[in-house]
Amino acid sequence: MPVTDHLDITAFEAPALGEPYLLTPGPLTTAYAVKQAMLRDWGSWDGDFRALTATMRRQLLAMVGDDEGNFDCVPIQGSGSFCVEAMLGSFVPRDGKLLVLANGAYGLRAAQTMRYLGRACTLIDKGDYLPPRAADVVAALQADPAITHVLAIHCETSSGILNPVAEISQAVYGLGRKLLIDSMSAFGALPVEVGTLRYEAIVSSANKCIEGVPGFGFVIARKSELAAAEGRSHSLSLDVHAQWAAMEKTGQWRFTPPTHIVAAFVEALRLHEAEGGVVARGARYARNRDVLVAGMREAGFETLLPDEWLSPIIVTFFCPAHPNFAFDRFYGLMKDKGFIIYPGKLTVVDSFRVGCIGHMDEHVMRRVVAAAKQSLVEMGVPSAAPPALALDERARLVA
Repeated sequence: MPVTDHLDITAFEAPALGEPYLLTPGPLTTAYAVKQAMLRDWGSWDGDFRALTATMRRQLLAMVGDDEGNFDCVPIQGSGSFCVEAMLGSFVPRDGKLLVLANGAYGLRAAQTMRYLGRACTLIDKGDYLPPRAADVVAALQADPAITHVLAIHCETSSGILNPVAEISQAVYGLGRKLLIDSMSAFGALPVEVGTLRYEAIVSSANKCIEGVPGFGFVIARKSELAAAEGRSHSLSLDVHAQWAAMEKTGQWRFTPPTHIVAAFVEALRLHEAEGGVVARGARYARNRDVLVAGMREAGFETLLPDEWLSPIIVTFFCPAHPNFAFDRFYGLMKDKGFIIYPGKLTVVDSFRVGCIGHMDEHVMRRVVAAAKQSLVEMGVPSAAPPALALDERARLVA
């Protein structure tokens, strides 16, 4: 895998107060200035906070290149899953049908959400190793004319797969259906300009590639779809149309907003722009991934995915086969060295994940690799090679 040029930006200071780096796909390590922004109290109805909300909405719309004013941004309180449910419940009609493209936990969660909503849904489940492709979408849509909408996961963080949303979009609109995108872990680092990627709505969260803190997410949607969503939602608090209408009329959130988190997010947006926007943020994350993967492979670890589908967001590694390796012990040793990693979500073989996003650069990733090597030594694990079962399973499914 080629190593991209590193962009020279401001120094990445260590986390405050000796905190470990969060090598996770959100919450993640944030800049000290983002933390500082939460020290002020805000009145949720005050004009200063309304102005803060308006600034945030404008800046997020600018990131999708909405030059013609066809889209709007609606923040929603809660975690990313709240926003996905809000999008599905507001934009998929009660008599519509959703095709979910799944290759991991978050696509499956979206299908589960639709079952909770009592709305029609069908599923393409590609497993942990492969992305859904245009041919899969075309076949499903041609076989079922009742499908009105398709949901794609931009980056499936349970495996780290970067899904081909551009070809999926072309397939969806080529057959007259509508696309919704869960870009929870990719928005802000990978381009989603509406002039080049067609969709009706896209969702993300404050604590991902913008490098804010958890507490709210946002829906960016066509105004025509927002207007059509009136009265459609299953939920009072997750009604995207009602939230949008209230903000357009009063500039206020309908219910108590996470004021400190919004202030932190606006500071994170400022840092994002200062770094160079989506292109620069994505390049830094790609460099983090390339340095991590090269170092871990040198140490004997194997990635779940081939290079073609590795995202710059998070990378899944197979656990070593050696009997002395235990993930809980490895996790503790990595944490002692200043790094919190993520357990895996695969169903067949054991794995762990290392995030590439957050306020850190490739110098930190080199330290991560060194910590992983040292942890293996301390565990008495001479080889990080995965079980033959893992490699056989990957070969069988990818073939």
